[in-house]
Amino acid sequence: MKGHMVFGSNRIFVVALFSLFVVSAQLVIGDDCKPGIEQLYRLDRLGVFTESVKVASISSYDRTGGNDDGFSGKYSFVRKENNGLVLADLKGPGVIYRIWTPTPTDDMMEFYFDGEDEPRIRVKFREIFTGSHPAFERPLVGYGAGGFYSYVPLTYKKSCKVFVRAERMQFYQINYATYPEGTGIKSYSAEPGDEYRSHLDKAKTLFGLSGKDISSYVIPDGGQAERIESRVTLKPGKAVTVFKVNRPGRIVGIRMQPAEAFAGKKRDIVIRAYWDGEDEPAILSPAGDFFGYAWGRPAMKCLMVGTADKVNYCYFPMPFDQAGRIELYSEPGLEREQTVEAEVLFVPIGRDKNEGKFYALWRRENPTTKGKPFTFIETKGRGHIVGVVQQSQGFKSGATRFFEGDDQTTIDGELVIHGTGSEDFYNGGWYDVPGRWESRRSFVLSGCLGYKKHLGRTGGYRIFLGDAYSYNESILQTIEHAPTGNDMLNDYCGLTYLYSQERPSCEFELPVAGDREVLHPERIVFAVWWNVPIYAFSLRNATLTKDGGGEFNQRALRYLSMRAKDTDSFGHHIICFTCELPAAGTYRVSLDVVKGPEQGKVQLFRDEAPVGPVVDLYSDKSQPATEQYVGTLELEEGANNLLFKIVGKNDKSQALGFDLTNIVCERVK
Repeated sequence: MKGHMVFGSNRIFVVALFSLFVVSAQLVIGDDCKPGIEQLYRLDRLGVFTESVKVASISSYDRTGGNDDGFSGKYSFVRKENNGLVLADLKGPGVIYRIWTPTPTDDMMEFYFDGEDEPRIRVKFREIFTGSHPAFERPLVGYGAGGFYSYVPLTYKKSCKVFVRAERMQFYQINYATYPEGTGIKSYSAEPGDEYRSHLDKAKTLFGLSGKDISSYVIPDGGQAERIESRVTLKPGKAVTVFKVNRPGRIVGIRMQPAEAFAGKKRDIVIRAYWDGEDEPAILSPAGDFFGYAWGRPAMKCLMVGTADKVNYCYFPMPFDQAGRIELYSEPGLEREQTVEAEVLFVPIGRDKNEGKFYALWRRENPTTKGKPFTFIETKGRGHIVGVVQQSQGFKSGATRFFEGDDQTTIDGELVIHGTGSEDFYNGGWYDVPGRWESRRSFVLSGCLGYKKHLGRTGGYRIFLGDAYSYNESILQTIEHAPTGNDMLNDYCGLTYLYSQERPSCEFELPVAGDREVLHPERIVFAVWWNVPIYAFSLRNATLTKDGGGEFNQRALRYLSMRAKDTDSFGHHIICFTCELPAAGTYRVSLDVVKGPEQGKVQLFRDEAPVGPVVDLYSDKSQPATEQYVGTLELEEGANNLLFKIVGKNDKSQALGFDLTNIVCERVK
């Protein structure tokens, strides 16, 4: 059908092209889904309520409320036994769904099932995650962004004891669920049969399809997908419908492009979905953030939702009883018209009586509340959380210690999950250590949305399949915003994907458009003593060290130390840093340095011309000096190369030195 469509009482005219045709589906599902390996690929059953008695986790978190969540190993075991530590002692029937650590070792890990004296699995702790042991196959296990994870379900009929032959253990988390007697769970077998291998192969295949079309795994048995396409123009203050049916069914896939249409720091395009004629939306989020954008840009590419090849996608099943509708709303302040092509895969199989409706809720706390953790969601009823996305922005440049905060999950009134650090919750580790959490990384079910120390910014995401957080009466999902006590104020945004029997009881409302915008610090500190990229420095006769310095006012000061002699190949010695800025503008540039008897004279240059005063760093004794003004520049959004020259030295100075702690860029207009 082609033509001009009219939506709503305001007679909003939108050019739209709709086509409808049947797509054959590869059916990979059966009539039932047992706890364990099947849950990793039976995405058609993701919305079905589980009959688990308890969903919980055992971790190394500090029981005193402090921040020793594994550093000393004091809380990294359930009890001690001869020659080792018991990490978990679980009663069945049940399933271990996830094992995580950032500190694997070569110590032997043993899994004892059903009270047996001999372990059915013996494996070096590190090899759980590398794919080198037959019980733990990739891509169900893996590592990256500083963390090591396993999603191989370990089923146990009566019990499972996890034991490590070591005197000391550090960080770990083990997620599990307990089920009623008679569930039919069989204990893990060291020699799995053909049926298990068939399930395992399907799960492994699916886990290799992040960013691909996985709708065939979402379609219920016997169903076929109808593809409903639309092409709409987004205009300020207008809502456009991209999907609408008035019959029972379910959405098994959403794709929207171009991804750039939803980019922007204002978060001024909103996605809303309505089920069964309800007046209030079930999905309510800035459209980009719903697909995993971070601070206005695409950032996520995981199995269920994200952006790939400039196309946004979502494959969470969304069942409804009578009708479904998805729309995009553009705030009145939208600065540009955008044309969006949308494709929704619909299957005319209505919601099962034991299946929840899909909801997505975006929240922001700016600032967070002192003494209280950030809340993703707090709701009553029955349901399960299947994913969360977090964007965290500190108010102080160069500081991200708020990410030491732990996740906490209270289910049916009981605190059952207590994590060990924010990046740990997202299967990462060591958020401020180079080579680990520092860059954007996407894995099958988790990842890092980015880490910008100079902006005080980081975030992550996690998708739950077998390890979904199921609740019968209520759930409270939070994360701390400080190492202890929630005493750091920050800007936190969180998106929660969940299934619920009834509409969640929490408030479902977006902040006004102006309160959704991405914020940037005006004063940005680049800590060159830590990990600011060096674009270039002198071609010869110069060295760089990070030996650090002495005590100044009873405080250890770190800095990058440059020492030069004679001249460089092209004249004065140089050093150039790449400084990434969040917005274009005019910036006042200053330096935090260490003055001393071996320091030279430094000047900021652009295009071989000085742009500020010569700063003499000589002092008869070593001492820190802050806010040494070196110039004002027009700088771009993104990477800027700031080049400094050692243009000489004081007559009293003993060397051409440049000891630098921070580069400070403060926006003045």
